[in-house]
Amino acid sequence: MIQNTMFNTQVIKPLQLDTKTAQVSSSPSESLQNFGDYLKDAINQVSEQEKSASNMTEKLMLGEVNVDQAMITAEQALLSLQFTTQVRNKAIEAYQEIMRTQI
Repeated sequence: MIQNTMFNTQVIKPLQLDTKTAQVSSSPSESLQNFGDYLKDAINQVSEQEKSASNMTEKLMLGEVNVDQAMITAEQALLSLQFTTQVRNKAIEAYQEIMRTQI
């Protein structure tokens, strides 16, 4: 992910795997729990980006930040939301394909 550090805006970290989720679990229920935690963290990060974009918009209205800074933050939040939506769509498609598979 390309990060623009030219402007003095809040730096938003890209999504990263946690070291605890990368470990091999001993049971399927543990790996399901780890995957659920990873998804929850990813959605929370997207939510934080949305809040950051909202805050930057408010600061723009008050004249505290430039238009460039607010637009960059808003575009980052929009891209994260679009990516999350596409991942959800692919997961639903995979689930539906599995359900259509005959045994």
